[in-house]
Amino acid sequence: MTSVNTTTTTHPRLLGLGTYRPRRRVDNAEICRTLDSSPEWIVRRSGIRTRAFATPDETLVEMAATAAGKALADAGVAPGDVDELLVATMSDVAGADRDLPAAVAARAGIPARAAGVGAACAGFTVALALAATSVRAGSARHVLVIGAERMSDLLDPRDRSTAFLFADGAGAVLVGEGQEPGIGPVVWGTDTELIDAITVRAEPGGPPRLRMQGSPVFRWAVKQLPDVIRAALARSGLAPGDVAAFVPHQANLRIIEAATQAVGFPPEVAIARDVVDQGNTSAASIPLALDRLRAEGAVASGDVCLLAGFGSGLTYAALAARMP
Repeated sequence: MTSVNTTTTTHPRLLGLGTYRPRRRVDNAEICRTLDSSPEWIVRRSGIRTRAFATPDETLVEMAATAAGKALADAGVAPGDVDELLVATMSDVAGADRDLPAAVAARAGIPARAAGVGAACAGFTVALALAATSVRAGSARHVLVIGAERMSDLLDPRDRSTAFLFADGAGAVLVGEGQEPGIGPVVWGTDTELIDAITVRAEPGGPPRLRMQGSPVFRWAVKQLPDVIRAALARSGLAPGDVAAFVPHQANLRIIEAATQAVGFPPEVAIARDVVDQGNTSAASIPLALDRLRAEGAVASGDVCLLAGFGSGLTYAALAARMP
């Protein structure tokens, strides 16, 4: 895998991975108690059979800090050695956790500069690219990247476009220096024609709600996402068969299967399908899916994975990265 600047001797790579999955499991039958639908319709539409919803004590701060601690332990790096912390989320607009990045840093005992990344479901891959740039440029030795969401706070339980899709959780990776390139060039952008396809806005007499125009987003993902993935592979000098796993944003199983087929990943490439029993966790979905692949033995340390996020904006970002 090539690096952006072949003259530098500083190569960013993933050093550790950690996640948090909420305790409460919610199946389709429970969703359908308030949603005018059926469990079978939800499976046909999304592939989702169950999802995780956070309980009141599983706040964004607690989930993010727990995932961060696990990633640091996985890397064998102390909290005090982290130079920068990036938190990607779209669910702190609910108002439960003000100054979320600083709160996460304080809870995790990380005395580092902290900032938020607001790229919705693409937030993790965008933040990962930013972290790689910081390490590559020498402005940080260790950057902690966290995707954390409580999407259940934003859901209208009667909205047939969103109520069955989204869920909660957190995932984190530690980015640091490696002897060889471990994070490839990012391909990212924004399709502003779909700027209102996914929104989170305050509504009269109630809290902020997530609204989505499902059909335009689905059509974009099926038609455009494969081109983004091919471009990311090409920029890293890879073919579809050169990666050990394809880990897209866990938006919808139908989108994942369509992208897998369109790009032409061979059967030996592991495909992340965490969405089936975790739901769409927005910025947390890619690290959660990575962790599951590792736990199942589908990928090992040093394996190259192709990561692709997309979401509100419509913003997308894809890159290749080696497993820690």
